[in-house]
Amino acid sequence: MSIKQISVFLENKPGALYAMTGALAQNGVDMRALSMAETKDFGIARIIVDKLYEATRVLTDAGYIHSLTPVLGVAIPDTPGGLNRVLQIITNAGINVEYMYAFLGGRNVDRAYMIFRVGDVERANAALAERGIATVTQDEIELL
Repeated sequence: MSIKQISVFLENKPGALYAMTGALAQNGVDMRALSMAETKDFGIARIIVDKLYEATRVLTDAGYIHSLTPVLGVAIPDTPGGLNRVLQIITNAGINVEYMYAFLGGRNVDRAYMIFRVGDVERANAALAERGIATVTQDEIELL
């Protein structure tokens, strides 16, 4: 199972991120995760939201260029080595991790959550499931 990440292209200037998050907030969209990558002239905000289709509508209406990317949301046991175990499973399956970032876990304080952009979402999901590592669905994101 994958979830959808929204990548929003933003001009690298004061207030650009503020304006984008304000548009989402004003329309009742809650961000579950955010990662920023930037260059001199522009940035890419990678976000996971509770209301995917509402968020894409808001961004489109506000004139933001954005795209959807399938990513894995992984529930990692919040213990020493928990992330390392997940990375070992993905590595042993021969799958590259392109990038990753953490996100809020809501009421589940016994685990951490990570977003993984991997070379093969389906294979990574299957490898993790075989080893008892839970992934998060798009519907579950709304409930966290």
